Amino acid sequence: MTLVAIDSQAFEALVKEVKEIKEKLNQKSSDYPLSERYLDIQETCQLLHISKRTLQNYRDQGIIPFSQIGGKIYFRASDIEEHMKRHYIKGFKQNMN
Repeated sequence: MTLVAIDSQAFEALVKEVKEIKEKLNQKSSDYPLSERYLDIQETCQLLHISKRTLQNYRDQGIIPFSQIGGKIYFRASDIEEHMKRHYIKGFKQNMN
C-alpha cells in the first residue's frame, strides 16, 4: 500500500467536492422517482432479463406500453413494475408428506 501525503487545504477541498457530488446525486434521485423514469431498450432488457427480440414481441402484442421518439423506443419504469406485479405468483407451500 502506498501512502500519499497532501496539504491539509487540498484535503479539505477534496472532501468538500466529494460532499457536493454526493448531495447532487442524492438530489437527482429524489427529483426523479422510478415511476417517472423512462428506460431505453437495453435498460429494459437488462431489467427483465429478456432479449431484444422478446421485448419486441411484448411491444407487438401490446403487453408493455412504450413511447417512440424518432427511432428511439422508451418504456416507463412504472409500466415495467406494473407488468411484474401483474405476473407475480405467490409462493405456495408444498405438502411433503
